[in-house]
Amino acid sequence: MTNSVAVITGASQGIGQTTAARLARDFSSLGLVARNRSNLEKTAGLVRDAGAEALVIDIDLAEVPSAQAVVDRTLSTLGRIDALVNIAGAVPQTDLFEMSEAQWEAGLALKLHGARRLTVAAWPALKQTKGSVVLMSGNSALFPKAPYAAVGTINAAIVALAKAFSDRGIEDGVQVNSVLPGPVMTGRRQSYLEHWAPLHGMTVAEAVARFPKEAGIARYGAPEEIAELIAFLVSAGAKWMTGSALRMDGGEVKSI
Repeated sequence: MTNSVAVITGASQGIGQTTAARLARDFSSLGLVARNRSNLEKTAGLVRDAGAEALVIDIDLAEVPSAQAVVDRTLSTLGRIDALVNIAGAVPQTDLFEMSEAQWEAGLALKLHGARRLTVAAWPALKQTKGSVVLMSGNSALFPKAPYAAVGTINAAIVALAKAFSDRGIEDGVQVNSVLPGPVMTGRRQSYLEHWAPLHGMTVAEAVARFPKEAGIARYGAPEEIAELIAFLVSAGAKWMTGSALRMDGGEVKSI
């Protein structure tokens, strides 16, 4: 394995943690970024078990100075950045007319602006390595609905942001794509269903079984499947793919 470095945000749980474990097979070192240090240490253990070096950076990317701090720490410790995978950020699934200003600002601050600032801060290093960037969106970007308007709105903005970065990347030699997962069964989704089920008079098992049927899909996705897609996007085999929005959702989006 040649000396290569990937930075993954949101690496403390769910898709981010799974992606870090997967990329440890392809990169010699990983920068692991999230707010929860104890969970990040668990991810670091998975990365080291796979044979890669792990740099734990517990920081809140919603805060403006954090992006440059992540880049500075990564470069001073690991020396380079070959790939940046922006996964951090969760947006409340709240109705359009019930979302507070604070909820809108919080959703934008981490998932959109945190990713934007970190990509900008890492850009000079990515230019040097002819590196790759992935921004995590979601398939709700393609069908925003009132009951979870902020999710669709922010995800759509991320797709547009990735496209803008990719346009500059053609000149600078940096590849940029976005990923639009559908319903993936993570700990966060399980917790949501455990809260939602009794409020709607059903068991958790019934709630888990209900959604795929209503969404018109055979099953939930697995974090490992999204991680494999991301691994491809930051591999040598995908270098000519840039400016693309890749949807993996089990067929939930029915339109062309």
